[in-house]
Amino acid sequence: MLTWQVACHGPLRTLDERLGRALATGSLPAGAAEFCADLGNTAVALPVLLVVMVWAGWLGWRRQRERHGAGQGGEDADQGPAPVRWWLPPLAAGLALAVVPALVVPLKLWIARPGPPQMTGDAPAFYPSGHGATAAVAYGAVGLLLIHSRRGMRTGDGAAPARPHPPTAPATTTTTTTTTATVTVAVTVAVVLLNVGVGIGLVRRGYHWPLDVLGSWCLAGVLLAAWCAVCDRWSAGSGGRAVRRRTSGGPGADGV
Repeated sequence: MLTWQVACHGPLRTLDERLGRALATGSLPAGAAEFCADLGNTAVALPVLLVVMVWAGWLGWRRQRERHGAGQGGEDADQGPAPVRWWLPPLAAGLALAVVPALVVPLKLWIARPGPPQMTGDAPAFYPSGHGATAAVAYGAVGLLLIHSRRGMRTGDGAAPARPHPPTAPATTTTTTTTTATVTVAVTVAVVLLNVGVGIGLVRRGYHWPLDVLGSWCLAGVLLAAWCAVCDRWSAGSGGRAVRRRTSGGPGADGV
């Protein structure tokens, strides 16, 4: 819908350009707007993502080692620990960011939307915003990796065999679950506010129209949804264990 309106010079594009001109002359200090816009630079977003990718990969590798050690005498020892692809979430996050220019550049050239008045000297290729997409994917992937790692710390990825819990275990479990939910909400809010700041900065400095930023967020949403689907489908080890049980006819097969 957004792309069609921009490409066909629809009424939404006209309203968008009016809004963009109004925001470009707004009261937000130019220095703060420039700082926010710069957060969408690859030189800023990529190192942040790389740091979190390395941290998430190291944490997953360490849990995998602990998991193999704890599972030696577990109930599934005859089949071996279910495979946990600890490297998949960080690798998929890096690939998601790498795909951004491969999608944004052809779209820009195809739609060929001129930029705001401040960018009249540049080639007409502003929709969607590359800075907006880079920030949304990079910082969105950072947030997802943090949430994914936190949930892995809570569940332990099925690392250890089941053991009797002490009487205080339910309260501890409830507290841990509440903490994880709080972290998830805090990270989500932080990522959303960060990207809103980047978008406002890009529009306030006259680098993009508002729809350029909104279109880049839609594109980032598709890439981050793909990240979630890939990691949910292939990174966890519990699914592999369930499959092996069903195929081997062991306990839990056919709901028995």
